[in-house]
Amino acid sequence: MRDGVTFREARAYLEGADRPVTDKRMTAAGAMSLVHDGDHIAVGGTLYSRTPMALLFELLRQRRRQLTLSRPLACYETELFLATGGADRIVSSWVGIGLQWGLAPIFRHYVETGAAEYEEWSHLAMGLRYKAGAMGVPFLPGLSMLGSDIARMTGLKTVTCPYTGERLAALPALLPDVALVHAHRADMFGNAQVDGYRHMDVDMARAARTVVVSAERVVTPEEIRAQPWATMLPHFAVDAVVEAPHGAYPHECYGLYEADVDHFDAYVRSIQEHGVDAARRYVEQHVDAHADFSSFLDSVGGGRLAACAAGAERLMAR
Repeated sequence: MRDGVTFREARAYLEGADRPVTDKRMTAAGAMSLVHDGDHIAVGGTLYSRTPMALLFELLRQRRRQLTLSRPLACYETELFLATGGADRIVSSWVGIGLQWGLAPIFRHYVETGAAEYEEWSHLAMGLRYKAGAMGVPFLPGLSMLGSDIARMTGLKTVTCPYTGERLAALPALLPDVALVHAHRADMFGNAQVDGYRHMDVDMARAARTVVVSAERVVTPEEIRAQPWATMLPHFAVDAVVEAPHGAYPHECYGLYEADVDHFDAYVRSIQEHGVDAARRYVEQHVDAHADFSSFLDSVGGGRLAACAAGAERLMAR
């Protein structure tokens, strides 16, 4: 939530939030109208795993400004928001695509020139910060980052354990305005299920004022009830549901499709040659040139999507 909001104010809001059992289905455009300039957006998934790309593409299309993006491990979506003026502050433990592509050069350019602020925390610290927000407490204690330059750069405060006298890191709560999460399936009420790793999505959503879930499939409540163990978020933690098949593409969705490495390769080659202008052209070609995410997927082609799906299937246990 915006700077200056106390944890007690955030907690009071969430405790009083009305999320009734009602049809929460929306288009991506309608759901992203819940985002306002200056909001703190928490992005679900990690790196290129289960990234809510359909929602992020729509948010790019709507040209929100002065956003803060937080994510445990951020991918190249961060660069797209920086290059188009959508975000000016990033909170994460790392930004890039993956080891084979190295650091994110556009992100580095914006931070080194002072055009954007980067608030770096350890990966564990990110998880504890979201969890503190979810629990409604101002901070959680830990050992992560103590004695590091990261602690010095963030101005990390410490507390003394009342039981042992040890010095502990006081990791402040993260309180997003909006959390964007991609799931394998959800019903119209907002009960969302995920197969495989849940990353930090549960705490991220519980800490946020508004929660939007995109789902590969919107299914019946009966199908949700048939697999209760898979439910990651209950209806009372969700504000909007967007049906988005292949909604994480070109990133991956566990068990359904792999990341499109060729897509990443093309992006990296382009920004290495043309810098920030290439990131802007990416948004023009893949976001602005299409009416919606489905149209973007049509431009990718069914064969390419099928190849990603086949790759994921080969990795699944038989």
